[in-house]
Amino acid sequence: MSSASLPPSPEKCIVVGFGGTCLDYFAVVSTFPKPGDEIRCISTKVQGNGEAANALTCLARLGVRGRLMSKIADDIWGKSILEELTADGVDTSFLVVAKDGRTPFSYVMVNQSTRARTCIFTPGFRVMEPADISQMYLKSALEGARFVYFDATHTDTAIVVAQEAAGQNIPILLDAEKQRPGLDGLLHLSDYVVCSAKFSQAWTDAPSLPSALLSILLRSPKLKFAIVTMGERGCLMLERSSDAENSVMGEEDVNSLLHSLEQKKDDSVARPMCISSKVVKLKANGIGTLTGRLFTCTAERTPPSELVDTTGAGDAFIGAILYALCMNMTPEKMLPFAATVAASGCKGLGARTSLPFRTDPCLAPYFDGPAMT
Repeated sequence: MSSASLPPSPEKCIVVGFGGTCLDYFAVVSTFPKPGDEIRCISTKVQGNGEAANALTCLARLGVRGRLMSKIADDIWGKSILEELTADGVDTSFLVVAKDGRTPFSYVMVNQSTRARTCIFTPGFRVMEPADISQMYLKSALEGARFVYFDATHTDTAIVVAQEAAGQNIPILLDAEKQRPGLDGLLHLSDYVVCSAKFSQAWTDAPSLPSALLSILLRSPKLKFAIVTMGERGCLMLERSSDAENSVMGEEDVNSLLHSLEQKKDDSVARPMCISSKVVKLKANGIGTLTGRLFTCTAERTPPSELVDTTGAGDAFIGAILYALCMNMTPEKMLPFAATVAASGCKGLGARTSLPFRTDPCLAPYFDGPAMT
């Protein structure tokens, strides 16, 4: 892609990410072993992991400055994680180093034929604690931040950071993958949330994903939008609107509205496709009503021969959402862009190997036309 076709890199946009870090040991095998079997690896890889670290790596490759708040061990693997993040352009100056710590790690086995994964996680120790964060450290880490992102680990410490960010009116994006102690407090401080399908229905007790999105926005009035990711089935998004945005407004059941939007999908299109409703009053029985827009977006149809590993796909998606927010992309462009970035990340082994750069040809369609400001 020529530099002339790229939008200006949002160099003044700083995204602060808070979360854990770890190390992955990958082994690709032809098929998962049965008990007692001995098999050979096809290939192996060692790479850093951690949701916030992955999302910030994605942002760095897209041209956004990412600043990581986390705690790493002072062992050889902690140094490896630090070097890898620094090489990718992530600001690691706010990492807290745990003396005599131990880096958490996972053994990840990838089935080459099915692309399925199985993981064995070994926790480390000396995690990020509120005592690690002085007021001076906190203010310095958040200085100049356009957004703050939380991956919902170490929630007691994350709440301290989130309260300061909210007090400074810095918008917060939360990754709600599963229910954790303290997550409710983080969610109510957040301006945006990206959550798994499992979390959204478990947290709300809603009977469907569209009604779960409606319930999340009603229960967390600060949220501007909520996104549910569904893997190869794409994603759903509900954006809050004000009643004044549409003087002539209908009222629609949120489940019926999603059904009508899905009828407009074109299965012959490989690239991600976003379909949106107008601003309407959305309702769901037993949940309530909300004025907003509903979006459904397909995932990229990646040929099986190109799909290698889905590790970190959700983190890549969130990194792309944060980039889109920095660039003021419309939801209609933001969701397909994030789906494309996530799909690109699945074409290599590990969470970061195939994360695209801004110059990657797969991103060219999103940079056509006038630059966004």
